[in-house]
Amino acid sequence: MHRSFTFRAFVCLSTLVPATLLQAAPDPQVEALKQELMELKQRYEAQQNALMVLEQRVKQVEEAPATPPPKRLTRSPAEPVKGAQSVAASGAKGSSYGESLKDDSEPAQSVSNLYDEASGFFGGGKFSVETGLTYTHYDTRALALNGFLALDSIFLGNINLDRIKADNWTLDLTARYNVAQRWQFDINVPIVYRESTYSSGGAGGAGPVTSDATVTRDPTIGDVNVGVAYKFLDESASLPDAVFTFRVKAPTGEDPYGIKLVNDPSNDNLSVPQSLPTGNGVWSITPGISLVKTFDPAVLFGSLAYTYNIQDSFSDISPQVDSKVPGDVKLGDSWQVGAGIAFALNEKMSMSFSFTDQFARKSKIKPDGGDWQSITNSDYNSANFNIGMTLAATNNLTIVPNLAIGLTEDAPDFSFSLKFPYYF
Repeated sequence: MHRSFTFRAFVCLSTLVPATLLQAAPDPQVEALKQELMELKQRYEAQQNALMVLEQRVKQVEEAPATPPPKRLTRSPAEPVKGAQSVAASGAKGSSYGESLKDDSEPAQSVSNLYDEASGFFGGGKFSVETGLTYTHYDTRALALNGFLALDSIFLGNINLDRIKADNWTLDLTARYNVAQRWQFDINVPIVYRESTYSSGGAGGAGPVTSDATVTRDPTIGDVNVGVAYKFLDESASLPDAVFTFRVKAPTGEDPYGIKLVNDPSNDNLSVPQSLPTGNGVWSITPGISLVKTFDPAVLFGSLAYTYNIQDSFSDISPQVDSKVPGDVKLGDSWQVGAGIAFALNEKMSMSFSFTDQFARKSKIKPDGGDWQSITNSDYNSANFNIGMTLAATNNLTIVPNLAIGLTEDAPDFSFSLKFPYYF
């Protein structure tokens, strides 16, 4: 009987062991689902980071000084400008507007306007106000590849195309005060309206199907900035006019840190920000120098400036929903260079052509308790070719249109501005 019991127990155990092992063995389908979930999470985090970088680059380029045709260093109203007599005489001789210069020793008004736009000083008046309106269009695409290249020519995997289109309007209100044609103080207050459209493929799980979402920002004050300029060198036969400038920008606009990225309900591949920033969020200082030299009948100008962004702390620097990460931000410092030439067409009108370039280092962030991390692709090179005009509407009012055409991928596609400086 003992043997019979032992045999039955052995048979029962032998029937249970395979079932137990089968239950403990991993299900290949479950493992495949877990692996797919992990890959989707990684792709989602990568797209969030890429979108944050693209948005930051858009903002940095938008906040960059668009293309300042250098502004003018003028002399006293009674002091003749070198070469002005021939410009004025030619303008009067061929003028169709029925006006002639009262005195050939006085510079043509278009020459004075050239200097006004070339260095920053204005002749004759002590105070001026300027209203400016700028439209900037930005269109960028980012191609994301998730797979591998087979046989050196065939790509196996997923291809996703992300796109950001940004249309921005900025109303600039500027006041300047000039002291003895040597010192100048100014303050600039921008009011910003932004509209950005984000597009991505993969809507509904179908790669070729794209969807988009638009985010707008009502007109809001941007980063207010103030500046002081000192004319330390007067033009002579061999030397140009030279002005040293120093600007300070305050973070009065809405900063981009802590703005959350949310998924579009119709496309889980598309994440868009909840709102759009109107400022960089940090203090910055910009020293610079500008030079202007007259070569009858043209005016040559150039400028060089360096922007230092001051490190600051924020209560939240994470773009992820339901996540709050305090930390520090150090935006990349940048250099701005520019050069150009201007011609007086007649007494009332002049044209200018210039090249401007701004290039910046990478930005860095440091979560509290963590290490500094460089933001990939946050460095940029934004170059523009500018075509400008000055039109003397009256003795006190000047109209200054300017078209900037982007030459690099980081630059806006184009930017058009229209300024109305009025001199008292």
